[in-house]
Amino acid sequence: MHYPDFSVPEGGQVTQVAEGVLWLRMPLPFDLNHINLYLLEDRHGWWIVDCGLGTDTARAHWEAITASLNKPIVGVIVTHMHPDHIGLAGWLCDEHRVPLYMSQTEYFAARALLNGAAGASRWQDELHFVRAGMNEDECRSLMGSGKGFGHVVSPVPVSYRRLKEGQTLTINQQQWQVMIGRGHSPEHVCLYCQERHILIAGDHILPEISPNIGAYSTEPDAGSLADYLSTLTPFLHLPQQTLVLPAHNRPFTGLHQRVHALKDHHARHLADLLEACTSPKTLKECLPVMFSRTLNPHNLGFAVAECQSHLNYLVEEEKMTRIRSTQGPDRYKTVRREIADNQQDVPSDIVAD
Repeated sequence: MHYPDFSVPEGGQVTQVAEGVLWLRMPLPFDLNHINLYLLEDRHGWWIVDCGLGTDTARAHWEAITASLNKPIVGVIVTHMHPDHIGLAGWLCDEHRVPLYMSQTEYFAARALLNGAAGASRWQDELHFVRAGMNEDECRSLMGSGKGFGHVVSPVPVSYRRLKEGQTLTINQQQWQVMIGRGHSPEHVCLYCQERHILIAGDHILPEISPNIGAYSTEPDAGSLADYLSTLTPFLHLPQQTLVLPAHNRPFTGLHQRVHALKDHHARHLADLLEACTSPKTLKECLPVMFSRTLNPHNLGFAVAECQSHLNYLVEEEKMTRIRSTQGPDRYKTVRREIADNQQDVPSDIVAD
């Protein structure tokens, strides 16, 4: 992998990474302290790709950037519904009176999350964390108030333009193809320009870190990891020299190496879990197998979801059984002892070729 020598943009400023393609950054109040956003120049205006959290700081940065542009904003594209990507989408659409472009599942998921539980009981959330082996305090912390999304996401427009797999957007007389990734979110949009060999990857393919691939309490048996691995493979058909514009860290080339590295990362986690669960273990007991660092309350929720998605994958592959308790935590046990360094025993769809 190679990182081109682009200057990292300061708040409220932009860096050109290709003709008519601008890179900007917004701050995040997390361990991962930034998000990369992009602007695409069209003949009569600029397209925004992802929006940052709905904070006063991000709004001020956008106001400075849009005031400096030589053309108006003509559209807002959101790769997926996570708050750091969709947070200011509604505000930007309203400010500039432009349409929102998203995939259907991501759009309606965002609308649902803004509405919260809407009076529904949350006993299923609690049951999910009890089954993971969490104690009462941990369950309470992991469930939270259910209102966090709306605090950092401006109201989502009541109308949108749907993006689908294989669809193309014509921007400045060039074609940007929609490629859908799944697993990190339900229907994540990536944009690839074949004429320019540029991929806007969002969170689907990141350098240096792996995107969170989780199964959450809303769909505890989700096959998120299988979805992610299957939708990574098509990116191996793009040219090796493709310039990848990710949502975090820095733009890079070396797409094939990164896809293989991400597959290997999950293969190692699966092999480690199979090795660890030769005697039955709860999900909570599996967390140190996957995460060597200390998990703070913010990271714990993501870690539980990530571990759940890997355990679900192994159960679905019939390499592990789930021993369900009527009241306490589930336990997971390896059906057949796997050897971590023997690729014959690692599921074929995650072995780097």
